[in-house]
Amino acid sequence: MRFVAIVLILAGCSSRDQSEGEPAPPFDESDAAVEAPTDAGPSRDAGTGPGPEGDGYYLRNGPYMYGPDSSRQTGVPQGALMSFTWAESTIYPGTTRKVTVYVPKQYDGSTPAALMVFQDGSSYVSNNNFKTPTVLDNLIAKKQVPIIIGVFIDSGGANRSVEYDTLSDRYVRFVLGEILPQVQTRYGLTISDDPEQRAAVGLSSGGICAFTMAWQRPDQFRRVMTHSGSFTNIRGGNKYPAMIMSSPAKPLRVFLNSGSKDLVNGAGSWPAGNQAMFDALTGKGYHVRYVFGDGGHVGPQAGTTLPETMLWLWR
Repeated sequence: MRFVAIVLILAGCSSRDQSEGEPAPPFDESDAAVEAPTDAGPSRDAGTGPGPEGDGYYLRNGPYMYGPDSSRQTGVPQGALMSFTWAESTIYPGTTRKVTVYVPKQYDGSTPAALMVFQDGSSYVSNNNFKTPTVLDNLIAKKQVPIIIGVFIDSGGANRSVEYDTLSDRYVRFVLGEILPQVQTRYGLTISDDPEQRAAVGLSSGGICAFTMAWQRPDQFRRVMTHSGSFTNIRGGNKYPAMIMSSPAKPLRVFLNSGSKDLVNGAGSWPAGNQAMFDALTGKGYHVRYVFGDGGHVGPQAGTTLPETMLWLWR
């Protein structure tokens, strides 16, 4: 059976966490990446079932090198990028955000597309740490992931922490009720309603938002990818490990990433928060993969793992 995926990537105007308007330090870029080919991880065919392969804890210290799947390859078709501005939200009135849509060359509309929602999407599109469109081009061409359409949506700027860090279904209702209908109507895209073909992705506060989307609506999103997720005391995000342990397990597949130089401030420790999430998810039997290194907040440590993470996420 052939699957087609849509990646919906939601971007933040600011690449920083905010706690009641107090911005956290900017991303630590001290873990500079080295541009050199490296093995991005084992190849896996899309649609083979989730399975436990690749689950667990992985230590990845630097130097962080980009593999061939993060570089333009000769003969690989390149997807198109299109953008629009959304300023008519009724769920977050008064906000304006840019939405960018990636459509791979292979998409022909004959099959409903799967969906990934990336918070802080501008970072995933334009930030050299991730090289997301290039990674998608390469993995789609090799048929190692489904055909993926990417939609990158900015946060509401100063409203970012309210949108991303709040542990409620408000943000996922915004995505489902406002953004997805706009994307489908404007570009004539067909999106699968199978939650196994839907994923949420994000970095920092966008990372906890991605998890909240799936936690609140597992009937809509079941695959989650986070980078330096803010599972700390910003609007109560540090409560998730206890909530996970005390709740019936949900059919989610979760990727976590952090590093020893990640943030530690008044809201808590990002490395400790991600470790607590991993322990809780593991304890409840979830499919979870945690990559920890010696990098900082997001940075190249996260970006260089994107190809292999995509393979694991879309098993």
